[in-house]
Amino acid sequence: MTRAVCPGSFDPVTVGHLDVIARAVDLYDEVVVAVGSNVSKRALFLPQERIVMLREACAAWPSVSVTLFSGLLVDFCRQSGAEVIVKGLRSGADYDYEVQMAQMNRTLTGVDTAFMPTAPQLSYVSSSLVREVASLGGDVTPFVPGGVLDRIQRRVAEQAGG
Repeated sequence: MTRAVCPGSFDPVTVGHLDVIARAVDLYDEVVVAVGSNVSKRALFLPQERIVMLREACAAWPSVSVTLFSGLLVDFCRQSGAEVIVKGLRSGADYDYEVQMAQMNRTLTGVDTAFMPTAPQLSYVSSSLVREVASLGGDVTPFVPGGVLDRIQRRVAEQAGG
């Protein structure tokens, strides 16, 4: 049985994330979506909120589990028995950054990284762009699952004092 880890901050989860997760489901027996617990000052959602949203968004895939991790991703992979890290790539810039990380991870623990190019129609979608557009009152409906959209709208309203 092959277990893969799809790591990220998922703040918030986007349709681009779900595309990569769905494709990983087709390739691996088990997929662990690992939410990094490092809280940035610019985070829209707490890690536990992201886990709830991801569990809802991934409910149709019985082979997917969602969990929180902290520390080195490769340590999490070793502890959870994961054999591969799955990363989505939107552009060459993503590749340049991710390949160094993949090489370091493999050197540290032998865990390989599989890169998946993002679907072309989703290549510009990122969590940070979704956060920015939503905070400025833009419609992010096409970029996030419905339950996530509701939460974004509520959080942005709360932050705006409404």
